Amino acid sequence: MNSINYQGQTIQPSKLVCIGRNYVAHIEELNNSIPSQPVIFMKPNSAISDEISFDSKDEVHYEGEICLLIKHQRISAVGFGLDLTKRNVQAKLKQKGLPWERAKAFDGSAQFSEFIPFNDNLESLRLELSINGELKQQGGYDLMLFKPDVILNDVKGNFTLEDGDIIMTGTPSGVGAVNAGDEFVGKVFSGDNLLVEHVWVVK
Repeated sequence: MNSINYQGQTIQPSKLVCIGRNYVAHIEELNNSIPSQPVIFMKPNSAISDEISFDSKDEVHYEGEICLLIKHQRISAVGFGLDLTKRNVQAKLKQKGLPWERAKAFDGSAQFSEFIPFNDNLESLRLELSINGELKQQGGYDLMLFKPDVILNDVKGNFTLEDGDIIMTGTPSGVGAVNAGDEFVGKVFSGDNLLVEHVWVVK
C-alpha cells in the first residue's frame, strides 16, 4: 500500500475521494456544465506516488487541489495535492459517456505534500501552484461551488470514510500540460499564513 505523511507518521489511505467541477472558471475552461451537486470520482491507493513521471505518449495535465485528511469522519488535516489527468483519454471517455478511471485513476496520478493538522476556519484556505517559477493556479474556499463541509456530508452520505482517507476538493482554472523537467511548487495557505509547501520535479 502506498502512503502519505502526516506529522511524521506514515498513513496508507484506503481511497482518494475526488471532487470534479468545483470551480466555475475551471468548468468554463474545459467547456463543461455547472453541476447541481458535487461530482465525485475515486482514485485507488495505487494512484499515490511521490514522483511525477513524464510519458510522451499521453497528454497528461496537472490539477492542483486543496486536500483534506479524514479522521473519525471529520476533517483533521490539510495538504496540497496534484490530480494528474490524461486529458486526451478523458475527452474520449466523456464523448462516449463512459467513466473517467482510465484518465484519472492510473498509477502515479496523485501526489501529495505532507498533511498538517488544521482545526481553524476552513473559509481561510487557499492554494497556489507555480511551475518553473510562474504562478499557474490559485484559488480556494471562496471560489468553490461546494464548500468542504458540504462535500464531506455529501461523501459520507454515499461512502464510508476510513481514517486516513483523503478528499481532493477540486481544481481552480489554469490547468495545463505536464512536461519533462518541470518544477512544481504547491502551497496551501490559511489566509496569508503558509501551512504547507512541496516541490516536485517531473522525471
